[in-house]
Amino acid sequence: MKSVIRNFIYVLRRFKTATFLNILGLSVAFTSFMIIMMQVNFDSNFDKDIVNADCIYRVEVVHKDGSKQGIICRPISDILFQSSPHILAGTITNFGSERFFLKPVSGNNSNSGFQEEMLRVTSTYTDVFHFDMIEGSDKALSEPGKILIPASIAHKIWRDEHALNKQLKLEDNTIYTIGGVYKDFPKNTSLLNVIYYKMPDDENIKSWGNSNYNLFIQVDSPEAVNGLSDTFRKYAANDLNNDWKDVVFQFTQLPELHYTTDVLYDRHPKSSRQTIAILFAIAFVIVIIAGVNFTNFSMALTPARIRSINTQKVLGATETELRIILLIEAVCTAIVAFILSVLWLKLVQYSPIQELINADIAIMTNLPLIILSALLALIIGIVSGIYPAFYMTSFPPALVLKGNFGLSGKGQKMRNILIGFQFIASLALIMSAGLMYMQNHFMQNSSLGYDKEALIIVGADKSLRDKWSLVKSQLETDPQIKNISKSQIVLSSSEQYMGWGRIYKEKNIQFQCIPVGYSFLDAMGIKISEGRNFTEEDASKRLPCYIFNEKAKTEYDLELNSMIDSMEIIGFVPDLKFATFRTEVAPMAFYLIMENGNDWTSRFNHIYVKTTKEANPYQAIETVKKTLSTINPDYPYNIRFFDDVLNNTYQKEKKLSLLITTFSLIAILISIVGVFGLVIFESEYRRKEISIRKVMGSSINEILLLFNKTYIKILVVCFILATPLSYYIINRWLENFAYRTPIHWWVFLTSGAIISLIVIATVSWQSWKTANMNPVDSLKNE
Repeated sequence: MKSVIRNFIYVLRRFKTATFLNILGLSVAFTSFMIIMMQVNFDSNFDKDIVNADCIYRVEVVHKDGSKQGIICRPISDILFQSSPHILAGTITNFGSERFFLKPVSGNNSNSGFQEEMLRVTSTYTDVFHFDMIEGSDKALSEPGKILIPASIAHKIWRDEHALNKQLKLEDNTIYTIGGVYKDFPKNTSLLNVIYYKMPDDENIKSWGNSNYNLFIQVDSPEAVNGLSDTFRKYAANDLNNDWKDVVFQFTQLPELHYTTDVLYDRHPKSSRQTIAILFAIAFVIVIIAGVNFTNFSMALTPARIRSINTQKVLGATETELRIILLIEAVCTAIVAFILSVLWLKLVQYSPIQELINADIAIMTNLPLIILSALLALIIGIVSGIYPAFYMTSFPPALVLKGNFGLSGKGQKMRNILIGFQFIASLALIMSAGLMYMQNHFMQNSSLGYDKEALIIVGADKSLRDKWSLVKSQLETDPQIKNISKSQIVLSSSEQYMGWGRIYKEKNIQFQCIPVGYSFLDAMGIKISEGRNFTEEDASKRLPCYIFNEKAKTEYDLELNSMIDSMEIIGFVPDLKFATFRTEVAPMAFYLIMENGNDWTSRFNHIYVKTTKEANPYQAIETVKKTLSTINPDYPYNIRFFDDVLNNTYQKEKKLSLLITTFSLIAILISIVGVFGLVIFESEYRRKEISIRKVMGSSINEILLLFNKTYIKILVVCFILATPLSYYIINRWLENFAYRTPIHWWVFLTSGAIISLIVIATVSWQSWKTANMNPVDSLKNE
């Protein structure tokens, strides 16, 4: 051990900068590996911690054309639950949760209001999904007026008080009683930490045309779903509506929903196996790059240490003993780097990088992964140190006196191969990151088919809906406000919206429905391609009307002024991007919100405020806030720019792109550190050659070219190899999007140019320092 410490101190004293950078690079690599693997673990185990996850399935409908949808009608669900003894439990939920404003009925904070998500489910929801109860019973949903709330909401409202049997009042004065408090579900699950409340037992119980529910079943074994669709059709042959006679079901296992992308009306959190594979590869590439640096560093030390090693041979040390000492030294260096990486990991928890990771990166939460990383550090130390240990001890003492091992052809070739691998990895990463950025830019800046500029979105509550005419008239008096309208949804904020099935000319048609106010299309700058726009008079009639997109018109052969369930098709619009770029444009209809209705046909959840192009947007927002505060001062209205909506819509892609860019830069930095270290050593052992060249008349530029020539050749070869690799990676990732950016050739060229400039600048700077030394000093020392 004394020899290990003595040798380590010798190397550290002689090559302080290079040794420090090598350990720093290795520690940053281990930190990067742990962070990325935490995210990989988060996505790979999505929904797997749910009790009986392998026996829980979502039921999806497969249409004759092969398309699939994740929503279903209520009568189908009740028949399916009874069709097979293998189905242990079943439940349906609303297609999505809704945000409600609620207040505690009594207590110190009864005047405080809270906006929380609520999801309607059947009382059997807790039979399918296990709830870990803190207070009360998971069977509370079967009792009238009882709800289940997560511990996080209970704590937010009542702090450390017991929440059981306390009451919450909604804005429509409906009162619910807390029947149970459950432990929050982990972040990597599709189960929502929301307030669960019961769906009426008779809701749409006979409505075959209302497909607006998600259906889940729990079976006694995963094999039980095989043939379940056929069993259902036989069991329900005489009970099915004509439109459902030939229904075919697809059963998707709960953990697989995280990766399912070909199902319409699917709001489950998504990732892709390609993304996980990319992140997994990046994690190991970064560690391998650092390991290559470590090996190159040790190899480059050979000329500096060979005399000492052979002196020990002469004094009686065997090759085996020397190799063990060198190997222990390498392992100790790797362990020191790992210990330093744990410190970096702790600091990252307070940095912006934390925002790019969905997973919890706390050390104690990921202790098994930390231990695995420590084992990896040990392996890296052994693998990176074993070849240099054998190499340094392989020379006969007589050859050592010549002192030219560092520049031997064999050693130089090995170092070039290793650094070539680093360049290929760095180039592929920066190319992929650049193309991911291009896709994000494409999604946020491509034409949507409507005018998204100068637009403010406001979440509506009951007070705003009740006083809509007053709010509208007050806002219209402001000269900065051009138009005001309303809608049940926010355009481009989701993959799909409310799905409707209707009968048109004796055939069933399926389309997404977006209820809007009569001035909505004007406010959004949406042009009518055929027919006419909605009018204020239309909103006062007895029945609403439709405006369909061209996709629906073409697919279902819709005709202007024809009727669907006594409601008229008055116009058509071009195929605007009403959903996200992840999905193709589907058949869609704008459905007119009635001005004086008393049911859901008059309900809206958002108002759209279109400002003039000359308006100060922040002043306009203040005007909206001031107006709404006179309506309901207690309600926390969600007021935002439409650009923020788009940013949130593509937050996942932006985070992934930034994450890969960040770690690509880290990989490049580690590679450059390796280049820097090699140039230092190469400069050290070519001092005599450089001095002779200067004496013989070589210029500084010629010497710089001498040093750069090798690296430029390596970079050209690596660029040729990295380009098709990155093309393949990004092409697979782009499969997640229905609309994709072109893969521009100049992205590859620019990436190659950036890496080349960084490498050339690094090599030139260190070489310039060596080339400017006085040749007399170098030759005198020889």
